[in-house]
Amino acid sequence: MADNIAVLPYYSVTVPNKTGEGAKLLGALRDAGVNLLGLWAYPVKGKKAQFDLVPADPKLFAKAAKKLKLECGPKQNVICWNGEDRPGAAADATAKLAAAGIGIHAMQAIASGEGRFGALIQVAQGDIKKAVKLLSA
Repeated sequence: MADNIAVLPYYSVTVPNKTGEGAKLLGALRDAGVNLLGLWAYPVKGKKAQFDLVPADPKLFAKAAKKLKLECGPKQNVICWNGEDRPGAAADATAKLAAAGIGIHAMQAIASGEGRFGALIQVAQGDIKKAVKLLSA
């Protein structure tokens, strides 16, 4: 079975890096009806935390973010890659990208059960199309 590759929009939201702030952010988005396909969070400079959020409905997310007065970065794109789980899938994909001179900013991957895996791969926005072509081959 071939892997599935999609390009999805994501938004970065910065919040204070304090216990409960992530729960508050995610609860507010839930209450606004925002469904997330993916997220990752990590500390950044200045006692802040950054949440990179992949909404199922980007228009609804933008509307909710405005209403909630969230500190959002510009819309960017991430590669959503999934397929049949197999040894070395990530190694092979990252080797293809490296051989083409495409650096990976971040990658989150997980075995999702039932023999499947999923990953979100962040590369430079100018490298998205080339990366998708390489991963689809």
